[in-house]
Amino acid sequence: MTRFQMENNGEQIKKFVFGKQNTTEPAEKLEIVIPELLLPGYSFYTWPSAPILAWFLWERRLSLINKRVLELGAGTALPGILAAKCGAHVTLSDCTTLPKTLQHIQRCCRLNGLAPGKDIEVIGLTWGLFLDQIFQLGPVDLILGSDIFYDPSVFEEILVTVSFLLEANPQAKFLFAYQERSADWCIETLLKKWHLSCNVISLDNLSAELGVDPQELMGNHTIHLLEVTRRS
Repeated sequence: MTRFQMENNGEQIKKFVFGKQNTTEPAEKLEIVIPELLLPGYSFYTWPSAPILAWFLWERRLSLINKRVLELGAGTALPGILAAKCGAHVTLSDCTTLPKTLQHIQRCCRLNGLAPGKDIEVIGLTWGLFLDQIFQLGPVDLILGSDIFYDPSVFEEILVTVSFLLEANPQAKFLFAYQERSADWCIETLLKKWHLSCNVISLDNLSAELGVDPQELMGNHTIHLLEVTRRS
């Protein structure tokens, strides 16, 4: 469930409530607030893929406890923040050359009671570049991505980075949700090139027992959830 609130500075606060919907019964719930800004760029808006990925993680929240999670292209960081609130050790990342985006991620964390550098990490990490940050990450169990495949020109840069991380962490998985924008866009050739395997995860029954309608979350968009691993 999502609620909206407008602030005086033009910032829109979105409130996401995870848990059993439309019930008065006592149930475990998690509330996450995400500030959005009316600024140019992709990073300041919660795209429809993020709630889909976040609900998928919420259903599996017990498996997140003490897991080491990295979110790529975090933006407003809804999935990563949810993972941290569910007990994972989370690093949120976005492009090194976008300091305002990294500052906004930190604000999203603080609004949800997570102190950057203490409860959660926020770093600059640019796809396709192997700078100090990627070597300082340490072990990773799960890599997350929410609608980061929005521009074919960056597809290989993303998968180069993912391939490197999965080679360093052979048991890890890359879980990403993406919004279909063109039937002509395909990553199959790039997956083979970088020795990666991909499986589609069905969203047909996503959070059905919690009273959530996946189609309502998606709106008029077509969203897919995929899991990528290192090819053996």
